Amino acid sequence: MVEMSREEFEDAVRDALDEIPDELAAMMDNVVVLVEDDPPPGEDLLGLYEGTPLTERTSFWAAGSLPDRITIYRNPTLELCEDRDDVVEEVAVTVVHEIAHHFGIDDDRLHALGWD
Repeated sequence: MVEMSREEFEDAVRDALDEIPDELAAMMDNVVVLVEDDPPPGEDLLGLYEGTPLTERTSFWAAGSLPDRITIYRNPTLELCEDRDDVVEEVAVTVVHEIAHHFGIDDDRLHALGWD
């Protein structure tokens, strides 16, 4: 397990978000990215997208809708990785994976694209 403070982990998430191309970031709508220590009990996750993908939203969707949530889980990521560089890389992959869900890309398509 890699030792990394919550602040350092949040910096890695922020850096991963900064790497998202501006054109793509500008298209993200009503979504917040959070860091939590652990996923819900019984879940084996590094990240989770919760919300309505952009491809499924209608003109009536926005009225009173809470933001979508992308949560990146710190402890499972630190347990999976061997060193800090590995954490930074895994966080970047997880952030891209969850943002892809926001854009309506499912796990099968991500797998086909090589984003396992």
